[in-house]
Amino acid sequence: MYRAKKIILPVFFTLLLLITGLSLYYVYYNQWQEQAIGVSSDLVGTVKKDEDEDETDKTKDLQTIIHDAEKHVVQIETTGPYGKNIGSGFVYNDKGDVVTNAHVVQNASEVYVKTSDAQNYVGAIIGIGERNDIALIRVPQLANNGGLEIDIRLTPNTGDDIIAIGSPHGFQNTVTIGTISGKNRSFTVDGSNYEYNNLYQITADISTGNSGGPLIHRKTGTVIAVNSAATTEGDMGFSIPISQVYDRLLMWSDTASNEELNYDGDPNGFMNVTDDQLLNDVQYLIDYFYETLNLRDYFTAYSLLGSEEQVEYSYPEFRELYVVSGDIKRSDIEIEINKDKSASVTVLSDHQILQKEEVQETHHYRTNFIIGYENDQLKILDLKRELLSKTEHSKEDENASDK
Repeated sequence: MYRAKKIILPVFFTLLLLITGLSLYYVYYNQWQEQAIGVSSDLVGTVKKDEDEDETDKTKDLQTIIHDAEKHVVQIETTGPYGKNIGSGFVYNDKGDVVTNAHVVQNASEVYVKTSDAQNYVGAIIGIGERNDIALIRVPQLANNGGLEIDIRLTPNTGDDIIAIGSPHGFQNTVTIGTISGKNRSFTVDGSNYEYNNLYQITADISTGNSGGPLIHRKTGTVIAVNSAATTEGDMGFSIPISQVYDRLLMWSDTASNEELNYDGDPNGFMNVTDDQLLNDVQYLIDYFYETLNLRDYFTAYSLLGSEEQVEYSYPEFRELYVVSGDIKRSDIEIEINKDKSASVTVLSDHQILQKEEVQETHHYRTNFIIGYENDQLKILDLKRELLSKTEHSKEDENASDK
């Protein structure tokens, strides 16, 4: 009897400890599970928030979209039996293929392309629509420099913001802002064989010279259409959705043979015969030079220099000259056309110097340029700048002036 009790007591205590342990484990597990679910819910909320923030970050800065697009938008001039014609276009691949409207290059015997950095090249037509107002030009010198990103899957909504870039009336890289004001628009143009169906109607101003330029979706920065027509008042434009013609563009690009293309013409002789034209080109080049500096795109600014200037300044040396400058404002510019088809340019500019201290500085420069042709392309042949004076001001003064 004593022996039985001696055995039962340890077994009883063992079972009691086991039951107590299981009970404590059950309570702990339930509490841990509730905490885990709570943490998971917070995590889901955090992830959703981050995804929303990332979506917002994908909306690019307007100035950046425009500057990046301008590098690949070109002005197109043609000669033919009916005289000269002007339009716009944009590079869309690494082959140097330029998208434009068929009516821009129709019946052209010579096609000339001017890039954003005022370089002139001869182009060859590699495809032109008979019913669709679309054409493709190849410019070998523009190959391997990238192009505008096309989005054939994006279907914009009425009210979406858009950007139209082109050369209305010869004013290169003019930007107009608007919205998609209508969709699925169709119409005919008197004396034209082209069919205009299911177009985007836009509020951005489209006029002579804009034809063939890209229509860019503001939020994504991608090309969604080709600007093609406008009302006579110019207050309403129409663009061909890029999805309608993309397959044809690819076919023309893939089947074109450079050996069989016609690149006849002298872009320098054709496009820069008058002092007025040279004056416009020089003004444009200077504007573009300072625009690239303000956007801190030093590589593009450096590419505008002629070969001798690039020998004098390496790229790191050139960048070092301007990297300390924030906003650059030009206060005055003088241009004088020389007899040798070059131009002497003097620019007065104020450079906001980037500093961490409370006291800020504005440096006042006078820069003298010689701009002329090198290998038939307009370049900055000489650049000399002189620091005239410095102005000190505090950050508080700067903030007050901004208000």
